Amino acid sequence: MSEETCEFPAFEMPGELVQKILKQYKTIAVVGLSTDPEKAAHRVPAYMKAQGYTIIPVHPKAAEILGEKAYPTLDAVPAPIDVVNVFRPPSELPVIVDAAIRVKAKAVWAQEGIVNNDAAEKAKAAGLDVIMGKCMLKEHKAMVANG
Repeated sequence: MSEETCEFPAFEMPGELVQKILKQYKTIAVVGLSTDPEKAAHRVPAYMKAQGYTIIPVHPKAAEILGEKAYPTLDAVPAPIDVVNVFRPPSELPVIVDAAIRVKAKAVWAQEGIVNNDAAEKAKAAGLDVIMGKCMLKEHKAMVANG
C-alpha cells in the first residue's frame, strides 16, 4: 500500500461557496459511501438524505445503500449529478475528478482529511466548484444554525 501525503488546500473556499453548494445543489453522488453505519462515509450521506438531498451511492460492490440503488462508478449513474462527494483516499481524487468532469457534475466535495490540490485545480479549470478537506455534515449544520 502506498503512503498518502497529507496536503492542505492551496486555495480559498469561502463560506459563500459552501453555502452555494449546499443551497443550490440537491443531488449528491457519494463515491465511497460505506455500507457500515458506524463509518462517517455512511453517517454523513444518511444525514444529508434526511435533510432532503437526493443521495446516489457509488460503490463498486454494493447493490443498495441507504435504500438507494448503488452504481459501481460515476459513469454508470444515469441521472444528472450536482455534487460528487468523496470518501476515498486523496490519491484517488484525480480519477474521481476526471469522472466528475465527464458526467458534468457541478461540484466536487472531498471530505475532511481528503485533499489533492492537483485534482482540485483540474476540477476548477473545468468549471466545477471545489471543496476539499471539509465535512459536508458539519458545514450543513453550521449553515442551518447560522440561518
